[in-house]
Amino acid sequence: MEQNFTENITKEKLHTLYAEGQLSQLLHFLEELPVVDALDFLEELTTDEIIQILKQITPETAGEIFSEFSLEGQLDFFSQIDRRSFAKIFKYMYSDVRADLYQELDKIQQIELLPYLDKQVRENVIILSAYPPETAGGIMNTDFATIFADMTALEALEKIRSDAPSKEMVYYIYVVDSSMVLKGLVTLKDLVLAPKNNPIEEVTQDFIVYAEVNEDRESVARKIEKYDLVAIPIVNSLHQLVGIVGHEDALDVIVAEQTEDMEKLMGIMSSTEDSSPYLSVSSMTHFRKRVFWPLIFAGVGIFSGMIINNYQHVLEQFIILALYMPMMAATGGNIGSQTAAVVIRSLSLGEIDPGKWAGVVFKEVKISLLLAMAVALLTYIKIVFFSFKASAPEGSTLSRVGIAISLAITIQVVASAVIGAALPLLVRKLNGDPAVVASPAISTIMDITGLLIYFNTTMLFLY
Repeated sequence: MEQNFTENITKEKLHTLYAEGQLSQLLHFLEELPVVDALDFLEELTTDEIIQILKQITPETAGEIFSEFSLEGQLDFFSQIDRRSFAKIFKYMYSDVRADLYQELDKIQQIELLPYLDKQVRENVIILSAYPPETAGGIMNTDFATIFADMTALEALEKIRSDAPSKEMVYYIYVVDSSMVLKGLVTLKDLVLAPKNNPIEEVTQDFIVYAEVNEDRESVARKIEKYDLVAIPIVNSLHQLVGIVGHEDALDVIVAEQTEDMEKLMGIMSSTEDSSPYLSVSSMTHFRKRVFWPLIFAGVGIFSGMIINNYQHVLEQFIILALYMPMMAATGGNIGSQTAAVVIRSLSLGEIDPGKWAGVVFKEVKISLLLAMAVALLTYIKIVFFSFKASAPEGSTLSRVGIAISLAITIQVVASAVIGAALPLLVRKLNGDPAVVASPAISTIMDITGLLIYFNTTMLFLY
């Protein structure tokens, strides 16, 4: 009955209890409610009010709730609470989130906090904070259970109780030796069902997917996704178990990487505030992230103008060519960006080996030829049947002009596809991020090459 009742507690009800001063009942519900529901309520209070409430609930619950705060909220909270009280909450934060927060504190703040932490927490946070955030070590946590290979099933269960891992991370129990070298794993189900006097090695899975501590976090997330794991163990160079990365952390990594790639695809520079909500990021920060490509486009516009000026005599003689210049530019940019997006996605998923670039480019050439035929046919029909007769240059026909422009667009489509496929592969081969050469970069390149292809092709055909 009590569980059903707490499930019906709304945020408005919590605010009513708080406004009426019924703190004991409010605290009881916060202890029982899911963390996300408690967080929704607390986020609407002032920092002082949050401090008073978190001080009065159990440190374990306070640590879980505080782990879900945004980084800005955590830092604001830290700045307004005494260090002794904060250390009690800090102790029960998720170990990976705790390390991230510790890295954001300046040296003076870290020194102020450390004396109030017990030895185990102090050592844990210092070790985890030493790993770069883009590596497996930077996102791993130490909330895992271990047992020794020479234990019986009963002894293993007793050790798990003493380790007391959270319910989210107890599905896999890792088998290690006395030096913490990873030997395998046992699922909780197998351990519970095993006869109590059976040796652990009889139910140990020797084949185990793991990641190294300096491995890129995106690679770790892909392994969790590929093998459908709840968590993956992280080992050091000696194959000693140092932490785990759970599926929730992997999901956060995938979302962060997709956001980063999307921004790069759209020509937005990454920044340390990328994870912050849109309205909470300053206008100047948005400006710094987005100014680069507009300036590049403006510069390209100068070169494009120079090319058009150089072929001014062609436009004066064949004014109809000016009518299809926007179509030429748009087609090249779209095909190039489309191809780059497909190749970049395949690279990210590991579907393409950069060493086999010739096969990728050849495949895109075949695809682009089919696309070119469709676009060229549409262009020819448009010019011949829907252009004014007066548009035909003296001494030529709309059919001849249609063939010239259609041929130019055909070459442009194929060139755009080749560039769109080759550039990401080249950047990956040079150990760069392929996303940086996506939509804006491809469009910029095709603006220039498209004009050159357009004028030179039509000149060769019409003169």
